[in-house]
Amino acid sequence: MMTTDTSSPLHPTAPVELVLFDLLTALLDSWTLWNSVADSEALGRTWRMAYLKATYGCGRYRPYETLVEEASMEVGLGNHAAAELDRRFGELQPWPEAKAVLESLKPHYKLGIVTNCSERLGHIAADVLGIPFDVVITSEKAGFYKPDPASYRLALDTLGVDASHAVFVAGSAYDLFGTAKCGLPTIWHNRIGLSAPEGAPAPLITRPTLETLASDLADMSSWR
Repeated sequence: MMTTDTSSPLHPTAPVELVLFDLLTALLDSWTLWNSVADSEALGRTWRMAYLKATYGCGRYRPYETLVEEASMEVGLGNHAAAELDRRFGELQPWPEAKAVLESLKPHYKLGIVTNCSERLGHIAADVLGIPFDVVITSEKAGFYKPDPASYRLALDTLGVDASHAVFVAGSAYDLFGTAKCGLPTIWHNRIGLSAPEGAPAPLITRPTLETLASDLADMSSWR
């Protein structure tokens, strides 16, 4: 049975200066592309979950493309599926409201990405959004996969922003383990209704879409 840590979530110190995002789940609908390559929603989800398990358990960086291929082989899709996913990575689509939300935030905050991906594919995916991010940190660049705190810390250090003046928008509750170690307040964009893993620290807020993100961030100035 999955349970969630009910301890008090980390709160930002007003004003929020930086909003960091998970890329492949919080901003982009990567599930649909994986399902398309697998030619089955059930098999696509099984493949993606196998890959996610590999990245979250990996720690120190191993090539992203290798982990995707290993997960593809594990679920019986063969290495051709991994090659097709690589070829089609630029077909990733943002969640319907993602671009408009980012455009509304850009004049008010620094924006960044922290993603479990290679440099090559991470930047292909980030470019899909058409937004000039202030920082894009991949696991390859940081040398570790999330939820190891190295990636989040590198994003904060690169922009010179303290964690108390930043917010992370997670696509997976596994991010909460890493952001908690950094003192980085986190909103969970739980788009597909997944259960949080056992012992996960509590997020600031859990939302099913990004539609309220701008107002949520604005409201945080009154939470002190």
